[in-house]
Amino acid sequence: MKKNYLLLTVLLIANSLFAQIPAGYYDSATGTGFTLKTQLKRIIDNNNDGLSPEYQSVQLSYGDLYNTYELSDVDIYYDHSGPIPATNKVILDMYSEIPSGPDNYEYIYGSAQQDDGTLGTAEGQRFNREHTIPNSVFGGSFPERSDAHFVIPSDKYINGQRNVTPYGETDNATQTFTNGTKIGLNRNADYAAGYTNTVFEPIDEFKGDIARIYFYFVTRYEDNLTSYNSYPMFDGSASQAIAQPFLDILYNWHIQDPVSQREIDRNNAIFTQHNNRNPFIDNPSYVQTIWQSVLSTKSFSLNDSDISIYPNPLTNQILTVRTPKNLNVSIFNVLGQNVFEIKVTPKNNKVNLTKLKPGVYIVKLESSSGTISKKLIIK
Repeated sequence: MKKNYLLLTVLLIANSLFAQIPAGYYDSATGTGFTLKTQLKRIIDNNNDGLSPEYQSVQLSYGDLYNTYELSDVDIYYDHSGPIPATNKVILDMYSEIPSGPDNYEYIYGSAQQDDGTLGTAEGQRFNREHTIPNSVFGGSFPERSDAHFVIPSDKYINGQRNVTPYGETDNATQTFTNGTKIGLNRNADYAAGYTNTVFEPIDEFKGDIARIYFYFVTRYEDNLTSYNSYPMFDGSASQAIAQPFLDILYNWHIQDPVSQREIDRNNAIFTQHNNRNPFIDNPSYVQTIWQSVLSTKSFSLNDSDISIYPNPLTNQILTVRTPKNLNVSIFNVLGQNVFEIKVTPKNNKVNLTKLKPGVYIVKLESSSGTISKKLIIK
């Protein structure tokens, strides 16, 4: 379904009915690296950490999730427009939503379409609750099991087909669902290199959403990570938490699919029920600040051995673009903002980046034959 921006004013008014970021909420988040991750964990956990202000998260019952979804996961962004209706609320399901046209099926909250233990043998029969981090990872324990930040509404059949499959990218899908979501072997190249087994790939529209859900989870449950069951996406540590191949994949998704109004509204709605927030929606740059030192510098898009950027990391502010063709170069920051543009040729290929601050950037390189993107670290 196409996004409907015509009633943006109405949406913003409706959004104001939900809680926003409270004053001082992130005041104690002052560090960098994994120190910052722990500081954020203390802000969003259910402990009394002696913060001022102190917001302790509230545990929902498993049944409360469906009630929360009626505030947080209603489709008012694509074919349907806001504000959220009193009845006939259509679910926004990331596994079945078609952003560019009509969905093949829709689910209504409070209807017989909600999972009752039957059906789910094909798409469009029932919807249920999908643990983006599989239930088996944390043994089905609470509060994880009912955390609406990462437990999302989804088509029951697709949920079952994914099962415990990690997220990734595939070029050879063995199964493709009606909105383009795929299952297949991880493509194991450039930034997705390092994992060769089966992965579950959502559509581009929601890849950033999934990434920020994972960043939330490994921050919120930092203290529990070392006791969880083995899962390919996790490295078993409480610090980095996300295994390297998947950290690079999720970071790429985070950059290429910036925070949307839908995510902001969802975060605000869940805060009214959970009393905690997803920091990586409120401040996307936290991702870079925490994981910058362990991110790889592999190519972020098409694999083109003829084009490279160096040095990377960049320390002298002069970037060289090795290319056999003329290119348009665009550089984006972690918020997805275009911060620099220039044209380069095979001979005039030096780029002065003295105006850019230290950090992680995406370099988009375009020619008449295509586009590739690479990650750049400036120190």
